[in-house]
Amino acid sequence: MGDISLRGQGRAMLASGSTPAWQRKEGKSKSGGLNRKGIASYRAQNPGSKLSMAVTTKPSKLKPGSKAANRRKSFCARMKGMKKRLTSAKTARDPNSRINKSLRKWNC
Repeated sequence: MGDISLRGQGRAMLASGSTPAWQRKEGKSKSGGLNRKGIASYRAQNPGSKLSMAVTTKPSKLKPGSKAANRRKSFCARMKGMKKRLTSAKTARDPNSRINKSLRKWNC
């Protein structure tokens, strides 16, 4: 088979013997998105990434134009577009789908 070079996820899977926590149930939050363990495993696998926790503060409590408000606004716009274009009709309607859970968590 020769020399095989692996990038990203493949290398992490071979090193640890299993998939990273952010791709498994234990790294995901039941209410949507990643939990602290999932974020830590993502950062460990992707050095230099700036992944951080969800902005769960209600929009009315955020100062307009603040870093958190802009991050939330950007996430909501991006995810709503993904839901509209990249999911099946069944997934879009399912209240327990990962995308709908994350949109609820971010108050989109």
